[in-house]
Amino acid sequence: MKKRSLGQGGPSVSVLGVGAMSFAGIYGNATVEESHAILDAARDAGVTHIDTSNVYGMGRSEEIIGSYLARRKGETPFVLATKAGIARDPETGRNFDNSPAHIEAELDKSLARLGVDQIELFYLHRLDPDMQVEEVVGTYARIVDSGKIGQIGLSEVAPTTLIRASEVHPIAAVQSEYSLQTRSPELGLVQACERLGVSLVAFSPVGRGLLTDAPPTPETTEASAFMTSNPRFSGGNLERNLVASQSLRDLAGEAGCSTAALAIAWILAQSPSTLVIPGTRNCDHFAELVEGANLELGADLKSEIERRLPVGWCHGDRYSARQWIGPEKYC
Repeated sequence: MKKRSLGQGGPSVSVLGVGAMSFAGIYGNATVEESHAILDAARDAGVTHIDTSNVYGMGRSEEIIGSYLARRKGETPFVLATKAGIARDPETGRNFDNSPAHIEAELDKSLARLGVDQIELFYLHRLDPDMQVEEVVGTYARIVDSGKIGQIGLSEVAPTTLIRASEVHPIAAVQSEYSLQTRSPELGLVQACERLGVSLVAFSPVGRGLLTDAPPTPETTEASAFMTSNPRFSGGNLERNLVASQSLRDLAGEAGCSTAALAIAWILAQSPSTLVIPGTRNCDHFAELVEGANLELGADLKSEIERRLPVGWCHGDRYSARQWIGPEKYC
């Protein structure tokens, strides 16, 4: 398994990580046994980067990872990343809490659920638009000094926000949706990460399953509230996108690999700063993701991928109006 640095001077991690939101049932029910099987497969494949959050299943994802680590009696084969900063207040309707008290309290809960004394990478999950990023990064910098976290990450921020944050404290990673169907990071974020020595951690790199050999169907999306309300998978757009993405599945067949492998290899070829954290509940699918991390794309194949799925091919916005609350738009 190829490795890259997690941030400038950070630990070396596998280019492929495990996005553990899938452990929390966001895309359908996931059992503890299924999730532990994915972690076993990850360890066997040399995958060393696990990404989760305090709000994935309201702690369930972290608890599943913690129970796996506990089973290994103190051995921690993974570099762990988690997040805080999303908190919905039913009285005020606010969706975020970036206050020091909230961030520190949520970190302590995450440490307890994971069963560890330190988390290597701690993300600000969403920046509260009523706060300055410099202030929030200052909170995170004090936590670094306490020894509870190793490095600071940001999620779904604009390049300008990353630059401002980096002036307060080194930022190890920025997490953003990035795939053949979501290429907005190429309009400034990829470039800023390369200049600053920041890892760009791409989530949903296989387009929430659309860029695979077994893409979602109208029937399978019914198990996920997120999918049924997402513009790319509802209102007729799923059917349009299934047709539009078929050319990539055809190309994968011609190349003798899985479609997911092509999608993963394409992202990793875009920038040396990029890591990917796809999520899955299926070990066979996970094997396809590992295949992609180990696949070297030739120039001709890379060009053919982009010819078949040019920028702008995907029908529908990547988020609904409600899902867009929090991520920063910058282009």
